[in-house]
Amino acid sequence: MIFNEWMNCRLPEIVNKLESSILSSSEIEADEGLDLTGRNDIFEILDAILAVLFPGSFSKEIVDKKEMAFYISDKLRHISYKLGKHIRDVLKYKCSKTNCSTCNCDDHANDFLISLIEELPSIRAILMEDIQAAFDGDPAAQFIDEIILSYPCIEAVATHRIAHKLYSLGVPIIPRIMSERAHSRTGIDIHPGAKIGPRFFIDHGTGVVIGETSTIGRNVKLYQGVTLGALSVVDKDGKLRKDQKRHPDIEDDVVIYANATILGGETVIGKGSVIGGNTWIVQSVAPGSKVYNKDR
Repeated sequence: MIFNEWMNCRLPEIVNKLESSILSSSEIEADEGLDLTGRNDIFEILDAILAVLFPGSFSKEIVDKKEMAFYISDKLRHISYKLGKHIRDVLKYKCSKTNCSTCNCDDHANDFLISLIEELPSIRAILMEDIQAAFDGDPAAQFIDEIILSYPCIEAVATHRIAHKLYSLGVPIIPRIMSERAHSRTGIDIHPGAKIGPRFFIDHGTGVVIGETSTIGRNVKLYQGVTLGALSVVDKDGKLRKDQKRHPDIEDDVVIYANATILGGETVIGKGSVIGGNTWIVQSVAPGSKVYNKDR
């Protein structure tokens, strides 16, 4: 069959099959309030929030100090208008899936938006601690600005702290879009549900995975390839349970070296411990421990 014949004869059939599949899908219905084209909008909003937190580093233009207040005000108004719409959309979508008819999505969206915007100064303060930890913890770092501009962990952790705030408020979908954008750009995969304390540093970063129910204390340092993962949690019928803690707790002042894997919701790495590279841990470690592979 020559190309023109294929275009005229076969292509309409393929179009019809795809259209039928898309329109019949119970999970994708455009009339349920979710803007399915909104992912790029979320990326733009995230970039704008990062630019507010670090003007001159994440902004697309040079910001004069004399115009800083105007710049921040203009950005926050833009963010509030656009993000508010998307929060309303995902809340209404969630309600449509859970047959909720009692909540006011518009009011909740406004409350969640205000809560995030008012939290930004605190988020920036914690991020400055993360940046200082990176500077203190990496002998190759020469300047603070170098860390903000070039270290992948800063974008990943900054994105996480924004996404985690939305996640903790109960905003669906948007936090995952944000975290997966950071994952694709940095190679660092942090679920927005993970709770992470200040002075958090991921050196190098590529391949780090931090699961949803992980908790990480203050002044923790990870190297590339570290996994804070889950042991499979199933009920008596063999179905995966999603309402149970599945990922480990890392206490303060812990260092975890490259490619270590730590699994399980009951696993606790005690304060001040050092976990060697390429280790596999599925049970708790006492504070101050040093864990490594003896055959290496």
